[in-house]
Amino acid sequence: MLGKIKLGISMGDPNGIGIEIILKIFEDKRLFDFFTPIVFAPIKLLERQKKHFELNTNFFLKKKDQRLHKTQINVVNLPMPEGSLVFGEASKIAGTLAFESLKSATVALKSREIDVLVTAPINKETIQSDAFQFPGHTDYLAKELNGNSLMFMVSDRLKVALVSDHIAVKEVSKVLTSERLKEKILQLEDSLKFDFKIARPKIAVLGLNPHTGDKGVIGQEDDQIIRPLIKELFEAGRLVYGPYAADSFFGHQTDLKFDAILAIYHDQGLIPFKTLTFGEGVNFTAGLNKIRTSPDHGTAFEIAGKGVAEIESFRNAMFTARNIYFNRQEKKMPST
Repeated sequence: MLGKIKLGISMGDPNGIGIEIILKIFEDKRLFDFFTPIVFAPIKLLERQKKHFELNTNFFLKKKDQRLHKTQINVVNLPMPEGSLVFGEASKIAGTLAFESLKSATVALKSREIDVLVTAPINKETIQSDAFQFPGHTDYLAKELNGNSLMFMVSDRLKVALVSDHIAVKEVSKVLTSERLKEKILQLEDSLKFDFKIARPKIAVLGLNPHTGDKGVIGQEDDQIIRPLIKELFEAGRLVYGPYAADSFFGHQTDLKFDAILAIYHDQGLIPFKTLTFGEGVNFTAGLNKIRTSPDHGTAFEIAGKGVAEIESFRNAMFTARNIYFNRQEKKMPST
């Protein structure tokens, strides 16, 4: 049996559902057999939400150089800001707290005080500041950690990675180069080998344009960039196929023939992924020397504070991070 890991958790936006989910999950005491959780948040805020949701989760206020508690949520206490926090509201106070939690957790990840990091959802607007000018977690962690990040959505049913993630659609064709595409294919192949123990990964690449360009009638990128690169990699012995027309690929269940799919842009990959797996999927930042996962949903302001948030995706994010941690230990994945 695999051992316990030190699970770091950033609380996300406190006006969303992140803290509710964290507290609910660790009502199940069996999880302490797998994880020693460390949450980076003001303990007063955690106590407040525990009372609001009428939960029984126990906290241990961890002080510097103090041993971690084995059967309670360890809390690295952060300062509680002045001002009100209101469920379901977008506010700068909440955004500032979300960033302070993420920053503290990232420092702990880099210094090996935690083994993996699971991030609760942030509000991408309110978290913006002089210290955080990124489209999301992935880009921030790519700056703070070693390696080149790859946004990789994973579930038991489906695995989808992205060539480009949080950029405007009009910019996609500008960043699609043979060099970038090759880098992402090789990153995806490495992650499947080292993180998911798939010895000979079989990868499908989606086309950029409708019908993969229809032989140049609807764009040149598929014929000039994607198809030649796939041919080159396949001839070199890699199991890379495509480009496939995205509109029919998932409807025909062609995805079931592959270990993972590489989509060219955000919605091309995430619409089918979330349609087929929503509530169970995990966002994994592959390609970095440290492990970070998150649930496949956002802050869900519309249900925040109501006590109805589902925990499955966050729990899957925890176990996915744990599995990847031990897979990397076994395979001795080189630092990227």
